[in-house]
Amino acid sequence: MAAPLAGRRPLAVRVRKTLAHNWQLYVLVALPLVYLVIFHYFPMYGAQLAFKKYRAALGIWGSEWIGFDHFIAFFRSFQFQRIVRNTISISAYSLVAGFPVPIILAIALNNSQTRSFKKTVQLVTYAPHFISTVVMCGMIIQFLSPSVGIVNKFIAAFGLQPVGFMGRPEWFQTIYVFSGIWQQAGYASIIFLAALASVSSELHEAAIVDGAGMLQRNWHIDLPAIMPTAIILLILNVGNLMSVGFEKVFLLQNTMNLETSEVIQTFVYKRGIAWQPPNFSYAAAVGLFNSVVNLVMLVAVNALARRVSDTSLW
Repeated sequence: MAAPLAGRRPLAVRVRKTLAHNWQLYVLVALPLVYLVIFHYFPMYGAQLAFKKYRAALGIWGSEWIGFDHFIAFFRSFQFQRIVRNTISISAYSLVAGFPVPIILAIALNNSQTRSFKKTVQLVTYAPHFISTVVMCGMIIQFLSPSVGIVNKFIAAFGLQPVGFMGRPEWFQTIYVFSGIWQQAGYASIIFLAALASVSSELHEAAIVDGAGMLQRNWHIDLPAIMPTAIILLILNVGNLMSVGFEKVFLLQNTMNLETSEVIQTFVYKRGIAWQPPNFSYAAAVGLFNSVVNLVMLVAVNALARRVSDTSLW
């Protein structure tokens, strides 16, 4: 037995020396790992609520196991089709309308030759990202108010009748999507600007010598350079297709636009907390269904990206 133990000792010594020499780096790595364990992995313990009839007095382990009853009840609910349709339509609308905007903005800023103009545009487009969701929703409601909103004042200037945008279900998703583009496009363009900064100027100089115009250089040089970054972001966005921001939807939601504004996240909140009595198990089942669909879509899109290109998450 002494020989194996003696063989292990040098490895243990090397590990101790490595830890002692690079302890600062391990501390930096440990911080995000601790965050992931505490806030992402440990809460998975509560996922079993989705399969139980939870009673606070009995606790999670003591509550009755009922299997897939909550999932079946959700699938049979008269609200199932509506909230799933709203969730997918808002996310898909945001993806189709919003994903190209940061790319276009980044290429346009990269082509700008005037430094002061470029800095001004960056400041104006980045600033909305730092506005809180509550303030942003308050601004949207005020801007679109039928009585005092600047949008309806502009409409009235042409002799038209004011429109109650927030009370019209058909307008909700468009308002949500384009206000999100306005708020996030500038900040989202930063990563594409960073990718464009790595493009060699010699490629553009050679293309200019060959007679290529700006649009041709953008299409054949800039776009291929940022395509791997765009594919990774697209995979991540599709992986969150069933996840719509709860705060903004909930703050813009009212009884008149509920037909198109009710999504899975607001439904989970209402059934799990707001309704009396709250049904934590049912809400956990709906949330788990949402997460599983996101995971399946992420894996599927990643596999598709790996098949049609050389870029994927794994």
